[in-house]
Parts: sequence; C-alpha cells; structure tokens
Amino acid sequence: MKPYSRIRDFREDKDMTQAEIAEILHCSQRVYSNYERGDIDIPTEVLRILARFHNTSVDYLLELTDDPRPYPRKR
Repeated sequence: MKPYSRIRDFREDKDMTQAEIAEILHCSQRVYSNYERGDIDIPTEVLRILARFHNTSVDYLLELTDDPRPYPRKR
C-alpha cells in the first residue's frame, strides 16, 4: 500500500475530485495529487483537516490503526 492511500480512498468514496479536496485544503490540485501519491509528506495541519473532513483519525489516515472511528474530540 502507498503511504497515503486512505486519503485517496476517502476522496473516491465521496466521488470528489482532487481539485475539490485541494480547494478545501487551500492548496493546488498538483500538491494534493503529490500527497495522494506519497511524493511529499502531508503537513500535520493538513492531516488534521483531512481527518475531520472524513470523520476519522489521523492514525487511521497514516495506517497506524485499522479502526476508522475518530477519537473523542476535546472541547
């Protein structure tokens, strides 16, 4: 598996384009494409945004767990 294959899976499950996700992240489609391919590391804040958007945990996105449920949020 590629390092960030789960972000691609989530995007495709929502029938979204790379450009649509890139707009949410305030980056270019090319940068987002590089994230999906694992050509560049995803910054921590971008991982946090993606985890919240996809209602999962950063650990799941990074394949540190197979449990997609998000952790309880701090208030």
